[in-house]
Amino acid sequence: MCGIAGFIDFNRNGNLDLLKKMSDTILHRGPDDSGHELFDTGSAQVGLGFRRLSIIELSALGHQPMKFEEEGLTVIFNGEIYNYQEIRKELEGHGYTFKSHSDTEVILKSYAKWGEKCVERFIGMFAIALYDAQKAKVILFRDRAGVKPLFYYHSNDLLLFGSELKIFHAHPQFKKQISYSALSLYFQRGYISAPHTIFENTYKLDPGHILEIDLQTKDVADWKYWDVVDCYNEPKLDISYAEAKKETERLMLSAFQYRMIADVPVGVFLSGGYDSTAVTALLQKNSTQKIKTFTIGFEDPKFNEAHHAKNVADYLGTEHYEHICTYKDALDMVDELPHIYDEPFGDTSAIPTTLVSRMAREKVTVALSADGGDEIFAGYPKYFNAVDRINQLNKIPAVVGKLIPAWLHSDVSTQNKLSKLKDYAASTNPVKQFDIISQAMTFYETQQLLNKEITQLNTPFDEGNKLNDAYYLLSKFQATEYKTYMVDDILQKVDRATMSISLEGREPFLDQRIIEFVAKLPTSFKYKNGIGKYILKDIVHDYVPREMMERPKMGFGVPLQSWLRKELKHVLLDVLNEQTLREQNIFNVDRVIKMRDKYLAGEPIEFQRLSYLFLFQLWYKKWMN
Repeated sequence: MCGIAGFIDFNRNGNLDLLKKMSDTILHRGPDDSGHELFDTGSAQVGLGFRRLSIIELSALGHQPMKFEEEGLTVIFNGEIYNYQEIRKELEGHGYTFKSHSDTEVILKSYAKWGEKCVERFIGMFAIALYDAQKAKVILFRDRAGVKPLFYYHSNDLLLFGSELKIFHAHPQFKKQISYSALSLYFQRGYISAPHTIFENTYKLDPGHILEIDLQTKDVADWKYWDVVDCYNEPKLDISYAEAKKETERLMLSAFQYRMIADVPVGVFLSGGYDSTAVTALLQKNSTQKIKTFTIGFEDPKFNEAHHAKNVADYLGTEHYEHICTYKDALDMVDELPHIYDEPFGDTSAIPTTLVSRMAREKVTVALSADGGDEIFAGYPKYFNAVDRINQLNKIPAVVGKLIPAWLHSDVSTQNKLSKLKDYAASTNPVKQFDIISQAMTFYETQQLLNKEITQLNTPFDEGNKLNDAYYLLSKFQATEYKTYMVDDILQKVDRATMSISLEGREPFLDQRIIEFVAKLPTSFKYKNGIGKYILKDIVHDYVPREMMERPKMGFGVPLQSWLRKELKHVLLDVLNEQTLREQNIFNVDRVIKMRDKYLAGEPIEFQRLSYLFLFQLWYKKWMN
């Protein structure tokens, strides 16, 4: 739902036209309505801009910015508060009255009643900007899991904020100065971890955080109201497996049904894997109407799961829609990626995610996406492989040298394995060791690639000591990826893909009640006898036959490695030509050209590195030229 844009200008150089220009850059997030308010506090200008995608309260009563004039409050809000009806009843018991049926009005009056602590009552996804005239403050809130994005830029007595980075380019005082240390993070992982962004003085508000700006003192305070680490640091529950399964299913059904609340049509992305099948099965079992499900397939059988999804849909009895994507469909998307993903983004599954969003938008305005299941229930094989590697290396340090040949030929570590082994040996933090194993490049390698001075930025991978040492490595990896890969890769991918076509994406597994419960379950309930997502799979098998579900895990990607040698070769040569690279003065050009030419000659290289370079160059051409 929607997009927000705004500024706090202590120089008081803003105006309504500028605010409208900023918010219109995200017209795709909200084509149904717009609103703009400019306040002059005497010490600063506060601009609040809004683009609306109407989901709940379709009438003009849902218009934003929305005011609670008696309390001097004004709010703009991107997202949904799913339990707003229950909160509204509670507020009515305290004497509050309501003009609309919107969750936005519930936010305003919740803040009036409980202040910043109101956010602790919300079940939902949200990026909120609230102007409190009486306290002379602007307060930004981001939801616990980070489903909804919230960026801000702070420099020279100017603070810009909004749902996407492209908003800031519309402001004449925004300086699009690349942070090369953040660029190093991109080449390490394919995304840039919060709170960092590709630009200097520009940040992502961390999930579960609040940013408060004092309009009199200019002070900016950032604090945390929720952290998944705290969930994992709680004592494990003394509970039977049967009780855990029953409660997990109850919480899932509640979370899934909350995400069906809307005044517009709702559907589900169905891949046929366990996570999307769980969402579809529980909803269809408890619905009198057929759930709309959407699947995209590919002509290449290595990337095609459409037939699996159709089998599940037929078994559950959904109203199923399928589109087989041609190479041309996917190739045409490559040119659009830099506009949709306005920060360098290395996950090529953005292409099929955008295509399935476009298909779904023809039938619905809201689509449920089953992300988070692997992080919550321990589904990624890389977790188990890393646990084995780390345990092997840490238990027998005296003979690490004997393990080097096995490491060098393993599929756990990829490129420049000796560099990884060196970084690994220098770390005593198992979460950092997990990161090193998983990286596309080490920090040292990015130093060799970039023709710039860079520093190593802190990320949640450096904070493994915040997780209880008594718990398994598996839990530490899950908690950290919930704060990194899930939010800055998976959720960014889905938000931009869906909102690029004015489709609201909802994430039912990311209801905080699920992670707060499942994090406290014994690890054996999630990983047992070599099986990840054990309890989730057990729940699904009560709805769909085991033999229909059990198959090797597939990625949701595209064959970029093949395309760049054939169909996209001309684009690769254009963005990675020597003259362009030398003019940019960002990279060690000789290294890049050598990598490019080896790839084009069919020699073995670490393709992920080249793909990150290619996608960065597409981004640079769009936003920096």
